[in-house]
Amino acid sequence: MLILAATPIGNLKDASVRLIELLSAATVVAAEDTRVTAKLLRALGIENRPRLIPLHDHNEREKSAALVELARDGDLVLLSDAGMPTVSDPGYHLVTAAIDAGVDVTVVPGPSAVVTALALSGLPTDRFTFEGFLPRKRGERLQTFRSLEREPRTMVFFESPNRLADALTDLAEALGAERRVVVVRELTKLYEEARRGTAAELAAWAAGGVKGEICLVVAGAVVAVADLSQAVGDVLDLVADGERMKDAAAAIAEATGLSRRELYEGALAARRSTP
Repeated sequence: MLILAATPIGNLKDASVRLIELLSAATVVAAEDTRVTAKLLRALGIENRPRLIPLHDHNEREKSAALVELARDGDLVLLSDAGMPTVSDPGYHLVTAAIDAGVDVTVVPGPSAVVTALALSGLPTDRFTFEGFLPRKRGERLQTFRSLEREPRTMVFFESPNRLADALTDLAEALGAERRVVVVRELTKLYEEARRGTAAELAAWAAGGVKGEICLVVAGAVVAVADLSQAVGDVLDLVADGERMKDAAAAIAEATGLSRRELYEGALAARRSTP
């Protein structure tokens, strides 16, 4: 089978017993960077030296078919440099190829920078969205932020320390200077830090230079709860203009954040009560 194994994101003591047992017995490991994996084996005191096959963004599609056959014949372990494979790291195409070929896929869970940063941020954790790495170019970055202007869930991004100040400046422009933001850096390491503030405050702070691996956690938009009776009236206006009731309710729900079902039933009730 194909085994996705999470590795420490900083502190080696976060390596699970299962991970150590797995690597101690592994014969073949597909690794994002074989040098990093070899260093990890030594650091964990693992004497086993499995065959290491590089699997990265530039060769994953090309190598997936051959690796699936290795997984069919025996266990194949997939490692990224840190955290869970496939999450902003190589592995997605290999996993889908294995599934399509009928090869079993399983996971040895462990550290994840995304959920660790989210938990540490102090922002709402009941609903969140992971947006991966921000675009390098300013125009594309602004477009990304603007597309998320009404996103109500907490958002998690990865960003380079060299581009952090620019990213925070663009965030303030697109989402508002007062949007709550947390910059989390060097998770689980000696200099771990969670810097909290508004987008404008953190943009000014980051302008002085920031080091380390960065997660950017951004509060979701505060969507004003619209008046239900007014919204039902808006639904009926759309219906009067020729929209189907179902489509009208969906459109107003999207615009207001109210329940589509509640709007639909409210509009039906209002029509029945109209002489």
